[in-house]
Amino acid sequence: MTAGTTQLISVQPDELHFQFELEKQSFCDLKVANTTEHHVAFKVKTTSPRKYFVRPNTGVIQPWDSCVIRVTLQAQREYPPDMQCKDKFLLQGTIVPPNTDVDELPQNTFSKESGNAIEERKLKVVYLSPNPATVISEDGANAMRHSASFDDNQVLQRLKEERDAAMRQTQQLQQELEILKKRKNRKGDPGFSMVFALFVGLIGIMFGFIFKLLFSSPSSE
Repeated sequence: MTAGTTQLISVQPDELHFQFELEKQSFCDLKVANTTEHHVAFKVKTTSPRKYFVRPNTGVIQPWDSCVIRVTLQAQREYPPDMQCKDKFLLQGTIVPPNTDVDELPQNTFSKESGNAIEERKLKVVYLSPNPATVISEDGANAMRHSASFDDNQVLQRLKEERDAAMRQTQQLQQELEILKKRKNRKGDPGFSMVFALFVGLIGIMFGFIFKLLFSSPSSE
């Protein structure tokens, strides 16, 4: 949280989803946007630094601009219990002077003791099975009896995840449209009208996709 009321940065998605397969790497991209007229520095931290590779983990974003952070899950040798992950990520942001280079950031930039107003976002980690229908316990006959209901639950969960992802994507497009408007007012971008039309079209497509998922998804009751 920040000391003030102005949001410095936004991040999409708000959770890190990884397709989990043994002995294989997986990655998730985070789009971090500066929603202010200031230069904003960011830093990414995790509770499990040996499991994840983050690039870039620190940077400076110009006003109304954005950057993509790639988080890579290193290859794992065993499945976590119930495919549940307790790892967490922390995204920090703070205002820095204009034209500050990332290599020039003081070591205490993201320390609250420095007196800087630090905005923090906590992000959860979710592991997804790439082929949930093949996940069967070792109990043999007992697993076969419950496999049908298990698969139905997995399909329903996947539909919900796709619906939520579509909704998050729509929110991201709307947010980027607002950033483009402000960037146009600041720079007088001549290509804005074409970008504006493109984003309006994409938002319309996303809304249609969301409604299709809402009406086609089976009831969760």
